[in-house]
This record gives sequence, C-alpha cells and structure tokens, in this order.
Amino acid sequence: MTRQKRGNLALDFRNINTLWASALVGTLEHLGVSLAVVCPGSRSTPLAVAFAQSTKIAAIPVLDERSAAFFALGHGKRTGQPAVVLCTSGTAAANFYPAVIEARESRVPLLVLTADRPPELRDCHSGQTIDQLKIYGNYPNWQAEMAVPAVELLTYLQQTIIYAWERALVPNGGAVHLNLPFRDPLSPVAQPKILALAEQISLKFPDVPAISSKSILDWKIPAAWSEQRGLLVAGIAQPADPAAYAQAVNDIALALGWPILAEGLSPLRQYFSEQLVTTYDLILRQPELALKLRPTVILQLGDLPTSKELRQWLAMVRPQTWILESSLQNVNALHLDATYLRSTVVDLAEKLQTVLPGNLITTNSYTEQWLKLDQQVRVAIDLTMLKLETLCECKIPWLLSQILPPETVVFVSNSMPIRDVEFFWRPNQQRYHILGNRGANGIDGTLSTALGALHQHNQPGILITGDLSLLHDTNGLLLRRQFQGSLTILLINNNGGGIFGMLPIKHFDPPFTEFFTTPQNVDFDTLCGAYQIPHQKIESWSMLQTKITQLGMPGITCWEVSTNSELDNQWRKENLTQFVTNI
Repeated sequence: MTRQKRGNLALDFRNINTLWASALVGTLEHLGVSLAVVCPGSRSTPLAVAFAQSTKIAAIPVLDERSAAFFALGHGKRTGQPAVVLCTSGTAAANFYPAVIEARESRVPLLVLTADRPPELRDCHSGQTIDQLKIYGNYPNWQAEMAVPAVELLTYLQQTIIYAWERALVPNGGAVHLNLPFRDPLSPVAQPKILALAEQISLKFPDVPAISSKSILDWKIPAAWSEQRGLLVAGIAQPADPAAYAQAVNDIALALGWPILAEGLSPLRQYFSEQLVTTYDLILRQPELALKLRPTVILQLGDLPTSKELRQWLAMVRPQTWILESSLQNVNALHLDATYLRSTVVDLAEKLQTVLPGNLITTNSYTEQWLKLDQQVRVAIDLTMLKLETLCECKIPWLLSQILPPETVVFVSNSMPIRDVEFFWRPNQQRYHILGNRGANGIDGTLSTALGALHQHNQPGILITGDLSLLHDTNGLLLRRQFQGSLTILLINNNGGGIFGMLPIKHFDPPFTEFFTTPQNVDFDTLCGAYQIPHQKIESWSMLQTKITQLGMPGITCWEVSTNSELDNQWRKENLTQFVTNI
C-alpha cells in the first residue's frame, strides 16, 4: 500500500479516491473523532477503506443503516463528541433520517457522510441513485454537497471537514450532512498519475477552532428573582458532566432560595440537592394544592419536564418566565411570555456567586411548603410500593433507583417507561447516568442508541424498554459482535402499546386493540436465541433484586418482566391521585 506521511497527514496515493478519503479521515483524526459507524455498500468504498485503516478512529461495521445512525447518536449523547456514520448511495441514506431528526431535537452532535454517484450519473436511471441533496430537509445544523475528488481541492476538503465538525457542536449540537460523490475506481487500485504525486503533495493540519460552551452573561440578575414565590423547573438534561450540572443547579437554587422541580431524566435526581422536588406531577393532581402553589416567577432550565400535569399547570398559571438555554433553539413549548438567557447552568451559578457572595437567600415558606409536600408524597409512594407484590410496571423504576450499582448508565425508552420514571424514580446519590431519546420522543432506534452510549464504556448499563420499542429496533441486536461493553435489556412485556390504554381511544374497541395497542405475541426467548442473546424471565421482585447483582456482564443480556397493561393502567388511575389525598 502506498500510504505515506506528507506534512503531518498520512495520505494514501494509490488513486484519487484513496487520496481524498485518507485526507478526509486524517482530518477527522486530528479533530479527535474517535468512532466511525460504517454501513456496507459499493459507492462508499473509498471512505470505508480509509476508516478501516485508521489507527485513531475505531471503525464499526453495522448492517442496518437506521440502527447504525442511532448507534452513532448514542456515542454523541454520552460523550458530547460527534461520531461518524457512513453509508453508500441510494435509499441507504434515507434510513439515517430518524436519527438525524433526533440529533437536532435533542441537540446531539453527529457527522453523517453519504456516498453518492457523480453528477453525470444522476437523473438518468443509473442504478442505486436517488436525489440525496438536502435529503434530511431542515434537520441538519448544516449540509453540503462535496466536490468530486480532485488533487487541487485537498485543502478545500480539509477546511470543509473542519467546518462541518464545528457546526455539529456549536452553537448547539446536531447533525451535519456531507454528500460525497465518487467516480471510479472505487476500490484501491493503482493510478500511476496519482502515485507519481506522492513526492510532490504535502498537507498540514490547519488551525482547529476552539470549541467552548462558555458564554458571556452581560445581563443583570432580574429584580423579579428576589420575589418569594420562584421555581426552578429542571427538564430533560443529558450533559457530558452530570455531576457539574447537578452541583451548578443546586448552587443556583441555594442562591435564590427556590425549590427545584426536576424531571425523571434530570441528573438532579442522581445527586444530592437540598431543595429538590420530584413528586410535583402527583402533587399538582390535587386542584387545591395546584392553586395554592402557584409561583410568580420561574426559571426554566432547558426543555420542560415530561409531566403533562406540570405543563398544563404552568400554561394555566403563566408565571413570569426566564429560560436558561445555551443553544439557539426555541424551547418555549408553552408559548409563555419568556425571556431567554443564552447561557449554561455552570455560567449562571458562577455569576450568582459573584452577585450574591455570602448572601444566600434563606429557604422561604413557599419553598418549605413544596419540600414538605414532596417528602410526604414520597413516604406515601414508598409505603405503597413496599406492599406491592405483583409484577407491576410502575414499581420497576422505583425499585431500580434504589438497587442499581452506583454510576450505572440507565437508558429509558419512550411511551410508558419514561412516564413511570417521571412518577416514581426516587432521588438518590448514586450518580446514575440517565439517558433517553427525548428530542423527538420516538420509539425507533432505542436499543441501538443505548448500545452506542454504552460502547467502550466501563460502567454497567441497563435499558428500560417496552416490547414494542424493542421490536421496532431488533436489528440493533445485530450489533452484538461489535459491541464492547455491558447492556442489560430490562424488557417490560405487556404485549402492546400500554400507554394507549390511558387515552380516550381505549373506549372505542374496535379499532383500539388492533390498531393502537397492536399486540404482537412474540416469544422473546426465541427471538433472543436467534441472535444468541441470553434471555431470562423475571418472576418476582426478589428475583430482580438478585439478578441486579449480576449487572455488568460483558455483552447484551435480556431480562423479561411480563405485565398486564390493563391492570397496570387501572393501578395508576387509582393511585396517582391517592398519594396526595392520603397525606
């Protein structure tokens, strides 16, 4: 192989395509990209070969494009750095679309590379050719059609790759799509005229822009923040450093004297916070309390929590609102009269310390009221759960939040699991890393994203998922051979979409069962066996507690908990309001 170091970049001079691809991959290496997920195909051959030869970027071959993109997304979600996902031309690129959408909505960096036919082979019924330009609509942070490889354009290639990497990270994370056309030869056969250039071409790495989340706060602390009925509303947050996030929010709460309403996927539930409230959804189901607890001002941290009760309450109360959001996205889902603070919680905490040094506002009666109610509801939940012997979906997050090993990565799928986590996940100090695809809130790609988040990670991981979410991404099980890590799938099998049983459509059957709950009647032991994935049914709570001690075994494992969605929904209906009524 004619791969030579020219300047400070290793280049492959066998032909124009290998030269182009090696310059591209070498630039990504210089930028610190560490993972490339490569889907099989012909047109992407030059790039696939270059990634396979890289000693700094781990190349993972994945058959299914949708699974591959979500796997790369999971890497970005946990590390905060973009992974590459690569495919050939044609409909392969279309299968990346759901992950591109999720990347935008959840602000996760992702580099999407799609190989393509050159311009002269388009719009003429050449095989495996579709219109790939702007195929992902407005969802990428940035997108571009690259030039056909040419020697005189190598510096253009470098600068474009650096810019693409930067746009995947700032001003907010998201996908960047580069469409890369290649002419023959696609395989690394020799082209004498390119080989002859090996002594003439020297490429150096251009300067790389420094990426920083630090922002300048040039505004003054609003006078309204000194009012005594303020709330911190901490929504979905999946920071690369959850400990720093939790400490900063706790510092803000102490400085302002406000309670923190923290959702299930917030790091705040996994770290000690003195003014934390986690049972707000249940508290607000009591109309008298909802009226009594109205705030005059709130500071919303990022996206809103999942809780529908909380959202409806805020929409009714319409308090004076500030939204702390470092990206440029609009996260004002309730269309409140809000002022944006384009910054981070760490920046705000530091500013408050300089503005209010040594003058922390003592906890006021409004905050004390929230904290007292939260403690009473939490005791009521605990007593009820301790008595619950039957296998019920609702008890699973309550139990896991107390028995998982410290620092476990917990990935929560959408639909009912995320809502049960919102209701029942107990606050703790176990430093769990809680993740989920809450950008677009879909069930597609759940397993693959979890695997990407846990790949080459030294902590145990558990995926809490329903049966339909798992079935929607069974091709993710094909990753078992490439996966380096530990993931236990805790499958809650209620044979269908149990969440629809909480909606008015449940009273209209038919078509409710066939078209909404859509029971699939799958034997998951057989399904797991086909992929050589260990499977075991959980028959009791004590058995689950025993199995948790085995968490961290290498590879993928599936534990199945069979439940009855009708009975579980009835349990929720009877108990969600009673936890507050009985205190």
